[in-house]
Amino acid sequence: MKIHYLEPEFAVADTVAPEDFEDIRGQGFRTVICNRLPGEEGYAGENAYAEAAAKAGLQWVCIPVAPGEYSEADVEAFGRALESAPSPVLGFCRTGRRAVHLWAQARALDPQCNIPLLLKAAHEAGHDPQPIREMLEK
Repeated sequence: MKIHYLEPEFAVADTVAPEDFEDIRGQGFRTVICNRLPGEEGYAGENAYAEAAAKAGLQWVCIPVAPGEYSEADVEAFGRALESAPSPVLGFCRTGRRAVHLWAQARALDPQCNIPLLLKAAHEAGHDPQPIREMLEK
């Protein structure tokens, strides 16, 4: 599991397993947001993750989305989770891309958002900023 911070209170990871939650808590995270869909390869299902999160003392949030298919409701739910859940927050999916995209879109809703810094953070976390730029321009 590779963790990359996009801002001080939010990081993303690639595939996370339920048995990783104790380590995630040990790294100081207080909330986990999952963007995986039911039935995805390597995803044990929301119940297994929610139980492991509770056992580790983590808040669990699940906003399942298909890659590249983010509705306004998905983005708003992600933004609400970032604002209301105990931080720091770790977002994950299979590669981290969905979590990065939802984070970027949620943050960009704020008129004070510094888009160049947002794109730079995504790039430094190993994600191509061009698709994010294109999403934000729509």
